[in-house]
Amino acid sequence: MIKGFKMKLFEGMEKEYKRRHNELWPEMIDMLHEHGAKNYSIFFDKETDTLFGYIEIEDEELWAKSADTAINRKWWDYMADIMETNTDNSPATEDLKLVFHLD
Repeated sequence: MIKGFKMKLFEGMEKEYKRRHNELWPEMIDMLHEHGAKNYSIFFDKETDTLFGYIEIEDEELWAKSADTAINRKWWDYMADIMETNTDNSPATEDLKLVFHLD
């Protein structure tokens, strides 16, 4: 299953966002893989400070469980100062509707 979504960075935070992801914690990588994630990419639109995410997951239910892991909560807290978030520090995301896919 493939998913697309968007998030919003605070203005001027592109370099910091990239730096943090270039240093992604090994435990976070392990958790993503354990919850069925692969081919995960995030793109940045500098005109709007919008992030566009693409991820392939094995199972929606398994993927949903990743939100409740301790390492994921720690990551959300770590990222909350540079992007729009919900009250629990999870990224404010908007799912995007798939309109075309070529395999």
